[in-house]
Amino acid sequence: MAAQQSSTGWARCRVLVTGAGGFIGSHLVEALVAAGADVRAFVRYNSRNDYGWLEHVDSQVSREVEIFRGDLTNPEAVADAVRDRERVLHLGALIPIPYSYRHPREFVSANVVGTLNVLEAARRADVGRLVQVSTSEVYGTPLEVPIAETAPLNAQSPYAATKVGADQLALSYHAAFDSPVVVARPFNTFGPRQSARAVIPTIIAAALAENEIVLGSTTPTRDFLYVADTVGGLMRCGAVEGIDGQVINLGTGSEITIGDLAAAILEQLGVDKPITLASERLRPPRSEVQRLLADVAKAQALLEWSPSVSLTDGLRRTIEWFTSSLAAYKPSIYNV
Repeated sequence: MAAQQSSTGWARCRVLVTGAGGFIGSHLVEALVAAGADVRAFVRYNSRNDYGWLEHVDSQVSREVEIFRGDLTNPEAVADAVRDRERVLHLGALIPIPYSYRHPREFVSANVVGTLNVLEAARRADVGRLVQVSTSEVYGTPLEVPIAETAPLNAQSPYAATKVGADQLALSYHAAFDSPVVVARPFNTFGPRQSARAVIPTIIAAALAENEIVLGSTTPTRDFLYVADTVGGLMRCGAVEGIDGQVINLGTGSEITIGDLAAAILEQLGVDKPITLASERLRPPRSEVQRLLADVAKAQALLEWSPSVSLTDGLRRTIEWFTSSLAAYKPSIYNV
């Protein structure tokens, strides 16, 4: 039901996806094309003319997509990309949390300034809906769970702080200019094409190639959402009428510790390897978010959306993809 609903309202819609070459963005582009949308994919320009994960989508999909090369920090490029679009799904951002400790200024430029450019371009182009894609990291370690959209924002990393800033800019544009903005807040998305530095790919790669699974911590809990369900929720945020100005969590309403997650992956792979803790971590102890569990009542009520892929099935699909696609990553994936 969720997949069928997500495709509703996209036929012939002119849509811009920023961050289209990324993990979630590439899956979103595929789903939008399948739903009949006219998709323009914003990818960061590079001299290799590389489109990121869009290089790996089916050729029938890629032929239907207009590639726009640019940089979100360039307002002129963003304005050109937004021109003639009816909806904008804004996923473009710097996301690796460890990198944000070393280079926070880059995160401010990409995530805050980049979002400002998208908001301003969308306002001037009279875009009908802009979905600002946030992250559950903005909540930090919560005071209570499950975490509702009204929970205090408590950024515990420079990355999370820039996403708080981007979200608040988006909501301010709704308040100040009546911009038709929706803030979608996915919890921990996983699946094929995810960064090798994320926890599930890290565990899978180590289980396949190393003698042990080395983790930073095994006790934090996370609410893991399979990428197809995240995409379905984002598409509902972009299509459902009457939800401008809303912040909406996308999650499963279930949590699992990182230690139990690793055990579940090892069980599916049929291997028995020890799980140990890293002697050093880049993430400072006070920056660790201890628990993330989504309150999904609002998404169910406003979007009529709920996840359809279980953690067990999502892990199975992800493991199958990674075991056949490790060549898509640099060899350093084995040294996580």
